[in-house]
Amino acid sequence: MDETLFEPAFIWEQIDKTLRAIWEDFLNYLPFIAAGLLVLLVVWILERIIIRMVSRSLARSSMRGSLKQLIERMLSAGLWGVGLLLTAMVVFPGLTPTRALGALGVVSIAVGFAFRDIFENFFAGFLILWKFPFEQGDFIECQGITGKVEDVTVRMTIIRTVDDEIVVMPNASLFKNPVNVLTYDRSRRVVLMTGVAYGEDVANAVQVIQEALKDCKTIDPVKPVHVFPHGFGSSSIDIEVAWWTNSTPLEVRRSRGEVVTAIKSALDRAGVEIPFPYRTHTFKEPLRIVKESEED
Repeated sequence: MDETLFEPAFIWEQIDKTLRAIWEDFLNYLPFIAAGLLVLLVVWILERIIIRMVSRSLARSSMRGSLKQLIERMLSAGLWGVGLLLTAMVVFPGLTPTRALGALGVVSIAVGFAFRDIFENFFAGFLILWKFPFEQGDFIECQGITGKVEDVTVRMTIIRTVDDEIVVMPNASLFKNPVNVLTYDRSRRVVLMTGVAYGEDVANAVQVIQEALKDCKTIDPVKPVHVFPHGFGSSSIDIEVAWWTNSTPLEVRRSRGEVVTAIKSALDRAGVEIPFPYRTHTFKEPLRIVKESEED
């Protein structure tokens, strides 16, 4: 074995040759890299111009807001995909579109397995923007979370709860689980249970409640109000009250408060008892009553 291979001078000479070759190759590729950066700059400018023009055109249409966002994002992704392909062909002159797409297919399979959850949320976001019935500004309920939809991105949905907290929910959770869109319609049905004592006239109590609800301003006057005896409770005859009001959570709470106040006031004025829970105690043996003398 040649001993010169292990001499420091020889080793340093080989390292120096390798570094010089890498530097020369880098200098030779600088024009291609500069051209690639220029292509990216042109793609960015064109993407901004095209997206702005499309946004102005979609703003005049009656299309759903989420569908407009989907069109803009898909168009942006397509433009950037073409731009990156052109950039790769400029930086690597021997690269053809067929080879680039073939390599992209192999890489996408590996990346898909590695980032499965991210891509799942990505495609769920597209489906939500395309066909789901809620828009930005709607109130929704999903998996115990209730709030206003602030924004729907490609990967996640931002929800502001009624307590003014921000919840970032993955789109896959919204796509896989039932979603209750509280503000899908302008009005929402609210049900309240009340009750009167067993000794009261139930028909009269129902009439008193119906008259009280006529003065409530938060009740939708177009839709019917229902007041029906519901059943026999532990200490009262239960009465079900149902009405329609604005569908936002705040308006529902406001309307419920107004209705409770109106029913309580009306029953008090009519002398109808709203009973407390009654309890009857039964003793195994009769209780002996001892009467104390006045002197004691």
